[in-house]
Amino acid sequence: MPDINYIRGEIERMRVQVGRQRKEILQLQRAGIGTASAETLLSRMLAKIDTLCEQRDALKKAEPGPVRGKVLGGRSW
Repeated sequence: MPDINYIRGEIERMRVQVGRQRKEILQLQRAGIGTASAETLLSRMLAKIDTLCEQRDALKKAEPGPVRGKVLGGRSW
């Protein structure tokens, strides 16, 4: 399973691609060209981002976090 940093990078890369795809769809619509296949691709890209976000969230829950209630150099009353 890939690490969380790889997944975060992949999510960011895919979001940039989604933005480009949306701009391309707008250009096609302005030119009067059919956008059905481009919209299908966009929906697949969004589904892939959702899957990556789920993987990221699962890895986030699985990694050990800081111990709560402990302060470095704190008083022990």
